[in-house]
Amino acid sequence: MDNPTSSNNSAILVAKEDIPQYQFVSYDVLETNEQRAQRKLDLEKAMVLGNGDQVKISIHFHTTDGLKKVETTVWAATDESIVLKGGVSIPMHCVQEIRFV
Repeated sequence: MDNPTSSNNSAILVAKEDIPQYQFVSYDVLETNEQRAQRKLDLEKAMVLGNGDQVKISIHFHTTDGLKKVETTVWAATDESIVLKGGVSIPMHCVQEIRFV
């Protein structure tokens, strides 16, 4: 398996409406506390931009089927999950990377 913290382009783009059909990995895909803190900061920024300016971001996340990505706006972020437009959520521990597009 690829190192989950490495940035690569192997993520498969999925529609946010399809996210509930996937099963998420059960472990945190980031290895260090520093990476997890940066993920939280990036998500807070994404939430502010999504709610204020409707800025879309690319979220790379791990499922049991492999690395996926979705381009959407973030409506809310808690310690446990990210809530996207339409009420779809992704567990926080599955999120590898946030990219501002």
